[in-house]
Amino acid sequence: MRAPQQDRSRLTRQRLLEAAVDCLAELGWSATTVGLVAQRAGVSRGATQHHFPTREDLITAALEFMFDGRMEQARREATELPDGEGRTEAVVMRLVDYYTGTLFKAALQVWAAAAADPELRARVVPLEERFGRVAHRTAVESLGVDDSDPVVRGLVQATLDLARGLGLADLLTDDSRRRGEIVRCWAAQLDVGLTASKADAVMPAPTAS
Repeated sequence: MRAPQQDRSRLTRQRLLEAAVDCLAELGWSATTVGLVAQRAGVSRGATQHHFPTREDLITAALEFMFDGRMEQARREATELPDGEGRTEAVVMRLVDYYTGTLFKAALQVWAAAAADPELRARVVPLEERFGRVAHRTAVESLGVDDSDPVVRGLVQATLDLARGLGLADLLTDDSRRRGEIVRCWAAQLDVGLTASKADAVMPAPTAS
C-alpha cells in the first residue's frame, strides 16, 4: 500500500503547488491564503498544513516547483529551436514568453511582498539568485555561445533584463504587438554582437615586430 499512498501524497502536493502559483498570478499576495489555495486544489486545510506548515512554506515551495518544471520544459524545447538564421530571435522570444507567463507574475507578487518583510526576503533572495543563475545558463545553452567571454555574458544578461522588463510591461495591459517588434529588433542586434565577439575570439593575436 505504500506506493499508492506515496503517489496520492505526491499528487496532493502537486495540486497545492499549482493552485498556489495560479492564485498568486491571478489574485496577488494578500489574497493567496492557505485556505484559498486548499479550496482551489480540492484539499482539506489540515492536509495542506501537513504538507506545508506555514503559508511561506507553501508559497516558496510552489515557486521552486514551478520554476524547476518550467526550466525542464525549456531544456526540452531547446531541441526544437531552428538552426542558423532565426535561432537567436526564437531564443529571445522563448525567454520573453517565460517572463510574461504565469510563473513570473506569481513570483513578482512574492518579490514585492518580500521587499517589506525581512523574514520572507530571507527566503526569497536565495531563490531569486538561483532562478537568475539557471535562467542565464539556459539562455547561454540555447544560444550556443561561450559565456566565458565578458562581452557575450553581458549580452546574455542584457537579454534577460530586457525580457524581465517586457514582462513587467505586460502586467497591466496586453503588450504583445509592441513586444514582438522589440524582440525582433533586439534579436538582430544580439546577432551582430555575438557574431562580432565570435570573430574577435578566432582572430589571431598580433605578433611582435
